[in-house]
Amino acid sequence: MAESLEAQREHWRRLLEALLFVAWEPTPVKRLAEALGLEPRLTQELLLELQAAYVGRGFQLVEIAGGWQFLTQPEAAPYIERLYKPRAQQLSKAALETLAIVAYRQPVTRAEIDNIRQVKSDTMLAKLMEKMLVKEVGRLDAPGRPILYGTTREFLAAFGLVSLQELPPLADIDETEEISLFSALKQQPEQD
Repeated sequence: MAESLEAQREHWRRLLEALLFVAWEPTPVKRLAEALGLEPRLTQELLLELQAAYVGRGFQLVEIAGGWQFLTQPEAAPYIERLYKPRAQQLSKAALETLAIVAYRQPVTRAEIDNIRQVKSDTMLAKLMEKMLVKEVGRLDAPGRPILYGTTREFLAAFGLVSLQELPPLADIDETEEISLFSALKQQPEQD
C-alpha cells in the first residue's frame, strides 16, 4: 500500500527535527535539503510547518543568521541560567563600540575604527575575533593594503539577526561621534 503524502511529509519533518536538534549552529536550507535529498523549496515548506508546530512551546524553530536553529523561548532565560549558571561573557563598552563600528561600517579598516573611537582598537579587534564576532574580510586596495573587517554569522546569531539589514537604523552619525552597539541593539530580543 502506497504511503500517503501526509505520512511522507511527517517522515521528512521528523528527520528535519533530528538534523536541527544536533546542529550547533544555524543550518542553511540548502544544506538541510542536500542532507535529506530533497528540493530546497520542499525543505523550506517543511521548516515552516515545523516552525508553526512549535508555537507556544518552550523552544522555537527560528530562521537566523542564514539558517534554521532551535532556540529556547526568551522568557525561559532566567530559569535556564539558574540551571546552568553560565559565566557572564559580556563585552566591555570598548568592545561593544568597536563591534558597532564594524557592524554598521563594514567593511572597515582598523585605522577607520581608531579614527571614529579616537583610541587604538587593536586589542578590541583581537578580542572580537577571538569570540568569532568579527573576521578579516579582505584588504583595501590602498597603500599598505590594510585589512578590512566585517561581522560573522556568529555575530548575527548572537544578536538574533537573520541579516545585517535587521540592524536597528542609526541616525546620521558624525565620524567623530562614539557609537555604542549596546544602545543601538538594546531593543533586540535576547535569544538563548
